[in-house]
Parts: sequence; C-alpha cells; structure tokens
Amino acid sequence: MSANVEPRVTLLDALCNYLDVTGCKRVCDRGPCTVMHNGRTAYSCTMLAAEARGQDVRTAESLGGAALDPVPAAFSECDAQQCGFCTPGFVVSIRAALDKNPNATPEQVEAALAGNICRCGTYEQMRCAIVQLCKKGG
Repeated sequence: MSANVEPRVTLLDALCNYLDVTGCKRVCDRGPCTVMHNGRTAYSCTMLAAEARGQDVRTAESLGGAALDPVPAAFSECDAQQCGFCTPGFVVSIRAALDKNPNATPEQVEAALAGNICRCGTYEQMRCAIVQLCKKGG
C-alpha cells in the first residue's frame, strides 16, 4: 500500500486516515498504535510516515490472509480481548517477539510486551494465549 502524505504526517495518521488501516489506536504510551517496522515493534504515533517509506510495516490487519495467524487465533481461543482497544498492539508485539525468538518462553514474551497496557484487565487470558503459543512454537 502507498499514499501521498505531507512530511509531518505520522505513520499512525497515514495508516488510519489515508490507508483505512484502523487497528492501530491513538493512546500515547499504552501500546495500541504498535506496528512492526522492519521486524521490530514501534509506536506508529511517534514515527513519521516518511520514515517508513519503502520499508516493511506490518499491522494486526496484516496477520490475516488465507489462514489466520496463530497469535490472533490464540487470542480468540483464550478470549484474550474484551473491549478490543489494546488487542492490535498486543497481537503485533507478541508476533514480533515470536518472530524474533520462535522458542521464547512465556516470560520472555511477556517481557516483550512492556509498554502495552490493557485497561480492561484481560492479562490472565493473554497469558493463556501466550502459554498456548509458546507450547506450539509461535
């Protein structure tokens, strides 16, 4: 996907307002705007769209396709979302952690989630999803 935007437009605004990718949410320092940028997590609200030009950017929406990615599938199976506001950030962060280390332990995955906050408190269900993913190897 591509869009022509002004140099001052953040990646979050480009995704939401120009590309209709709405999973990322604006809530500073809570993680819902998390994307994978060249395989690493990044807050899309603090990055200019121009910085991502021509580079690999993945959002929660990109984890779909012919078969659902194991991370959102585990979230669904473990009922690890409530209001869903934070879910895209957690899903992207877990996917990035497991891409980096497919044999990660639940503790290592949880450490990679630092900066993501769930206001509904579904942490136990997320832990269930993480344990399930770690047993299956991501």
